[in-house]
Amino acid sequence: MPIPNFQTCMLPILEVIQDASDWQMKQVTAAISDRFNLTDEERAEMLPAGYTRAIVNRVGWAKHYLKQAGLVLSPTRGVVRISPDGTAVLSQRPHHIDMKYLERFPAYVEFRAKKGTSSKEAIAAGGNDAVAEAESSETPEERIESAYQEMRAALADELLQQVKNGEDQFFERMVVELLVAMGYGGSFKDAGKAVGKSGDGGIDGVIKEDKLGLDVVVIQAKKWTENSVGRPAVQSFAGSMEGFRASKGVFITTSTFSQPAVEYVNTIQRRIVLIDGPALARLMIDHGIGVTKFDSYTLKRLDADYFDQ
Repeated sequence: MPIPNFQTCMLPILEVIQDASDWQMKQVTAAISDRFNLTDEERAEMLPAGYTRAIVNRVGWAKHYLKQAGLVLSPTRGVVRISPDGTAVLSQRPHHIDMKYLERFPAYVEFRAKKGTSSKEAIAAGGNDAVAEAESSETPEERIESAYQEMRAALADELLQQVKNGEDQFFERMVVELLVAMGYGGSFKDAGKAVGKSGDGGIDGVIKEDKLGLDVVVIQAKKWTENSVGRPAVQSFAGSMEGFRASKGVFITTSTFSQPAVEYVNTIQRRIVLIDGPALARLMIDHGIGVTKFDSYTLKRLDADYFDQ
């Protein structure tokens, strides 16, 4: 069974803690995991950002919204207890509790009003953002991650198109900058001398694997806009490595690689990394090539150690 979203966790949380005793949040999380028959892998699955487990995050946000509605109490950090209002809700045997359901409670409406995101107010104003948030199955962290990945994908598409539209000399220089940014080729001056001698829209050369030059990497790059790179081109590249006594190579293209080409590099002894257009754009973003930072957001969380002093 997939990991439940945070709204799906709301009713089970009330049912787990209905005995009105104090529950540690880790106990609640374990009980919810058992309720949904999560596997060990699902219980250990991390959020994309990698700082907390997905089920812990979702149970935590479910508890947060239940608390804002007054259905649960949190007498101390990491502890939760059902409230009289929460007990009353369970007595009505609801089939489901979500953020829309919580809007029947004044405390929750006041909480949403302070944030300016009451779905009722949004409907009255003709807006859908708050409604979408109320209906979302993602926690705030997951929504941020989704938005980030969406913006990153759009940027990658734009980057790749710019690279394809650029001159061959620009492509050669950009590849050198990227390789140096990734730690290959030593300095830009050294890498520039070793790479970039072509007239057919691609570049070929040999660069240092590291700044000490302990090993070399053969490079080939082709600025193709339509056809995919097939096995013959990759096989020819592999053969050319012998002349440089190189066991490692990188083949970069603005296009894609055919499946036979991908399968071929997995069957030979030489190590060849294939970087297609989308991967090239992602590497450019990761290493700051052709992009600039226009804004940043710092997310902060409670420093529990501060309050334990």
